[in-house]
Amino acid sequence: MITRILCLIFAATAAHAQVDVNLLARLMTKYKSERKAFEFALVGDHPYGAEGERKWPAMMNSINRSAAEFVTHNGDFKNGSSVCSNQVFEDRLQKFEASEKPFIYTPGDNDWTDCHRANNGSYDPLERLDLLRRMFYRDNFSQGRRKIEVVRQSEDPRFTKFRENAIWAHGSVVFATLHVVGSNNNLLRNAENDAEYRERNFANLYWLRTIFALARDGDFDGVCITMQADMEWYTAPTALQRLGFNDTINVMAQEAAVYRKPIIISTGDTHQLLIDKPLVGLRSNRRIENFTRIQNFSDLDSHWLKVKVDPALSSLFVIEPVIVPENVFAAH
Repeated sequence: MITRILCLIFAATAAHAQVDVNLLARLMTKYKSERKAFEFALVGDHPYGAEGERKWPAMMNSINRSAAEFVTHNGDFKNGSSVCSNQVFEDRLQKFEASEKPFIYTPGDNDWTDCHRANNGSYDPLERLDLLRRMFYRDNFSQGRRKIEVVRQSEDPRFTKFRENAIWAHGSVVFATLHVVGSNNNLLRNAENDAEYRERNFANLYWLRTIFALARDGDFDGVCITMQADMEWYTAPTALQRLGFNDTINVMAQEAAVYRKPIIISTGDTHQLLIDKPLVGLRSNRRIENFTRIQNFSDLDSHWLKVKVDPALSSLFVIEPVIVPENVFAAH
């Protein structure tokens, strides 16, 4: 089975670039064709400030008591006006490691891109990004007391820097993280950060195509990608604030139109719970129906989203908001 899928993946990805054999072998050891029902949890933009710190334990206890197989966090482990200190990074790492479930985190803009702000401590964003990668992605396992093994893009010798981009599978769904952040994806601030954007953008686009090649040729029922940015989906592509996202949106549109099975993108960034279909075809400009964006609870709404996967359903994914009673704001 592994050999057959490995050959399929090689053929599918050859048109884009030769894929590292060792990386593909690792991917195939994780991928299973078993079609089964299961649940997982989505969180993001947490914990924010003193109130978010207080609410975090109740939210995580709710997830830990659930049937969720694992948790994905779509970035921003602090708000945009608080310091980016080593102590904050260490605190968040400890929180993620304390999860009873496997916990998979992808960076947000508050976690490094915006750390240059004076109220964040006037840090160098690229130095903070380097620290994030060293602290949170030191091996090929998730955080959490019970861990799962993932495959990281850094196993490809062409992309050794990008440990945060991960892929794994559960049942008949391909899961992945993609390092796309708010603040225009770190584009148009200065030359040094523009260079960082270009390098990471190239890696991200390659990773996206690899994700969908694996999903197609491994005959998986669906794809779930976790990333941080709300990519200005409804803004004109020529607008400055969307320039850092256009390439990602275009590749998603290309791949979704070919894959044609259910896809969900879990994002955060703009602090509103949303479930919509913002992606349109590049030629038709019509809605791509198999693509769903889920924007998580965030900020001080310390609740979470349960996603049920049921291969018997044509939609595959069923999304259920979970309100944590202890975190309900009582002063309305």
